[in-house]
Amino acid sequence: MAKKARELKSHGKDVINLSLGEPDFDTPQHIKDAAIQAINDGKTKYTPVGGIPELKQAICDKLKRIYDLDYTASEVMVSTGAKQCLMNIIQCLVQEGDEVLIPLPYWVSYSAMADYSGGKCVYVPSKFEEGFAIDLEALEQKITPNTKVMIFSSPNNPAGSMMTGEQLKKIAELIKKNPQITVISDEIYEHLVFEDEHKSISQFSEIKDQLVIVNGVAKGFAMTGWRIGYMAGPAALIKKCDILQGQFTSGANSIAQWASVAALNSDLKPTYAMVVEYKERRDMMLSLLGEIDGMELDKPKGAYYLFPRVSSFYGKTIGGVKINNSLDLSGYILENALVSTVPGIAFGMDDHIRISYASSEQELREAAKRLKEALKQ
Repeated sequence: MAKKARELKSHGKDVINLSLGEPDFDTPQHIKDAAIQAINDGKTKYTPVGGIPELKQAICDKLKRIYDLDYTASEVMVSTGAKQCLMNIIQCLVQEGDEVLIPLPYWVSYSAMADYSGGKCVYVPSKFEEGFAIDLEALEQKITPNTKVMIFSSPNNPAGSMMTGEQLKKIAELIKKNPQITVISDEIYEHLVFEDEHKSISQFSEIKDQLVIVNGVAKGFAMTGWRIGYMAGPAALIKKCDILQGQFTSGANSIAQWASVAALNSDLKPTYAMVVEYKERRDMMLSLLGEIDGMELDKPKGAYYLFPRVSSFYGKTIGGVKINNSLDLSGYILENALVSTVPGIAFGMDDHIRISYASSEQELREAAKRLKEALKQ
């Protein structure tokens, strides 16, 4: 899909890209100023593999301030993006034949990381009609002695759904009964929530030794290109991840780390301003896309994605081409509406497509108009 979009653009086509998973806002000025100051202060040398002490402390302070969690420097680690944190953890925990529980829909890299580590992906269904709520009965039935990891994001990519406190409590109870399982809680969208407050499974202290929190500065601070992620978890696991990372990339970029110190230690006014804008865009897109017959919408609670069910279009033929699945539909939309989306099959749910609303209001209105016209056909 990305290749086709680039090809169309190279031929002068006006493609609107709604497949991006990054904020369209600029990094706040005070964070950029901190990076400039770090350069001027000569903070340009190699960094410790697990992160500079100042950033580790900022992470510990943030976890205490927001979630009342007590972590020490030996229990946190910095990587080149949250993705590297996830890969470090899975490489250290998952061996050949181990099972990894992944609720649907899931971020595309979860399954690839498990596969790369020799693990077996075990997918847990969710209920679209209930806001993509995890089927907790199915989850319990899928746990075996070989289950080593459960990984999920909340708010979720691609659906923007959020787990409730009650759902998290039941998951924590299941995990506690199975001490061989480590939960990886991907909380990269924690600040991008709308009506409700973000709830973390870390509130259940009884599973602290079975939990790794993964986060970063990319989404909440519009710092995707700075490539700073972090994790908090059991000291023994953090030590193993540190050893592994030392043979791959060593420490993350020094200037980006100092900028991240400023991000985590400052107030969230710029972040809250982004959230207000995202909420307005979400509501606008729900209204505009709600006019399209056959597109079933769920109201996301966070992030900046819609994940509508579009299977009503499958089995239909237009221009001699039959639409069989989400890949076909996304291809048709790109070719005929010049709007780039992501097929739901990439996230384990082929009846859906992902639409990002991290774009300007003008682009979103035009994209919705094009989608309506193309799908009406």
